[in-house]
Amino acid sequence: MISIQGLTKRFGAQTAVDHLTLEVPPGMIVGLLGPNGAGKTTTLKMVTGMLQPDAGAALICGVNVVTHPMEAKRLLGFVPDSGAVYESLTGLEFLLMIGALYGIHEDEARPRIRQFLDFFELDEQTLTSKLLGAYSKGMRRKVVITAALLHNPKVVLLDEPLDGLDANAAVGFKALLETLAREGKTIVYSSHVLDVVERVCNRVAIIAEGKLLVEGTPQELQRQHGADTLEQLFTRLTGLSGHEARAESFAKNMLS
Repeated sequence: MISIQGLTKRFGAQTAVDHLTLEVPPGMIVGLLGPNGAGKTTTLKMVTGMLQPDAGAALICGVNVVTHPMEAKRLLGFVPDSGAVYESLTGLEFLLMIGALYGIHEDEARPRIRQFLDFFELDEQTLTSKLLGAYSKGMRRKVVITAALLHNPKVVLLDEPLDGLDANAAVGFKALLETLAREGKTIVYSSHVLDVVERVCNRVAIIAEGKLLVEGTPQELQRQHGADTLEQLFTRLTGLSGHEARAESFAKNMLS
């Protein structure tokens, strides 16, 4: 469903993504992990067609994102980490616009929006009369997730999707992802929250400095590398071990 083949992106002298290759089959939730600056968001933006790769290719259901961008984008939904929306529109106006971009008539879009409205417990009055610029961060995130799923995409890309959601909404959204995967959709879940990734994702891919370090189930990778937890595995592979000791030392010095 997702085929990343030698994907590379440079910004001047810096290589953000370095010949990254990854295959994601149908019905799978793959956690994309890496420290800050590892290339996670850049990778997702190339897969969506928002950024042009310097080398390699990204295919959605066999469709090349660069050579057939419109066809590829119809197959995927994307929740960016920014949660950006058109602030001068109401939530409903924004979602109807997104539906129209995907060729969904308003008569069909409104019932779909209603389903998400009920699922996320969004107030209809807010959605219809309040401009998005006045929404809270969590409410914006719910609207952005709805926009990404409104056209029932086969592939869903998520960049820190739980950021801003309250606890109840987060639990419901995780259950929704598991249901979508069981229905055959392919999901890539990029996040820094390792315990959530460990609970939700079938497999994980850890990258650092734009390169793929490992890919597999959390249990397989922990066993192969002698790690007790996904967090321990992550810190070992990305060279971030020792943070707890440094934090403890810093706190003692600060309070002394």
